[in-house]
Amino acid sequence: MQNNMPDIAHSASALQTGTLDWVGMGNIELPLVLESKGLNQVTVTAKADAFVNLQKEDAKGIHMSRLFLALDTLSCEQVLTPKTLKQLLDNFLSTHSDLSTGAKVTLQFELPIRRPSLLSKKMGWKSYPITLDATLINGIYKLELALDVAYSSTCPCSAALSRQLIQNAFQQAFDGKQLDFHSVHDWLGSTEGIVATPHSQRSIANIKVKLTDNSTEFEILDLIELVENELKTPVQAAVKREDEQEFARLNGQNLMFCEDAARKLKALLNQQTYLDFYVKINHYESLHAHDAVAYAVKGVEDGYRV
Repeated sequence: MQNNMPDIAHSASALQTGTLDWVGMGNIELPLVLESKGLNQVTVTAKADAFVNLQKEDAKGIHMSRLFLALDTLSCEQVLTPKTLKQLLDNFLSTHSDLSTGAKVTLQFELPIRRPSLLSKKMGWKSYPITLDATLINGIYKLELALDVAYSSTCPCSAALSRQLIQNAFQQAFDGKQLDFHSVHDWLGSTEGIVATPHSQRSIANIKVKLTDNSTEFEILDLIELVENELKTPVQAAVKREDEQEFARLNGQNLMFCEDAARKLKALLNQQTYLDFYVKINHYESLHAHDAVAYAVKGVEDGYRV
């Protein structure tokens, strides 16, 4: 009897004809086993958006359950790689061959990675928001990787103003007095000596890169380390006193406006083999009630825009 159950999406007429860019489902929760260069296979809890385009103008709708079942196969029977993502999109299209010429999937998840502290080398977990966006349209496969990297940014202007206050305090404390090493050394270690400190804030670099057509593996850790090594002040996990002191030193030696961070990452990513890239820098100001923001893209024809 169930063999005769109606299939409205297949048999009924559309209330109004026309093509649609994308039709599917959003926020599908599923675990995935991610494989990426330099990392052990890790299970992540992802949210998926799955779509096909609807090119048959009089079709009532697509077969959403087929998209869901293809995602379930990826979740339960496969490992997430560039290859299996393409296979997923091939499945979307083969099950909609009479309706669609394009397929799309977006996967969002938090990737936990063990990271060492700066000096003590204590280990701790840091979680990186990751987005994978794959499309297969008229046989052309495109794959994008986006991630967020958190870091600390210390304001160059605030640092200069703080140095001036320290100079003024030194002049008031020692003007006209005979200087000796020990008295100056002790003064510099006192609260009277360091009368001001520059402001810094937690900042986020949103980065999106378009991978090459022949990418066989994700290189998420490589990209994270490139960015963190360039910015110098990524937020830390496990921290001992020596790590906190080193973090303070790194902040003092790497003063950054949002423009500085954006230019650093633009120059860095221009040296890589990515087909395209997009950078948004967010400095969540501790001085102002608003944010300082900068954008940068590679600037290729028909590429990312801001």
